[in-house]
Amino acid sequence: MQAIIGHSIAGRQTRGAAQRLADIYNPATGEVAARVALGTAQDVADAVAAAKAAFPAWADTPPLRRARILFKFKELL
Repeated sequence: MQAIIGHSIAGRQTRGAAQRLADIYNPATGEVAARVALGTAQDVADAVAAAKAAFPAWADTPPLRRARILFKFKELL
């Protein structure tokens, strides 16, 4: 059984109300490596609301700090 990957909204991991799943393929082998929950309209609305709530604090963050955060994120990827 493959792992099911959910969503991260406002720092919470959730699968949401998604009933539909999509396969994620390993490009080297073509085999299914995991499955991802497809978001519902409510999942999208929740993500948009979380982004709107987070925006004022992010906008007040100095550009140098934002750049460091994004470069750290890039390293993690």
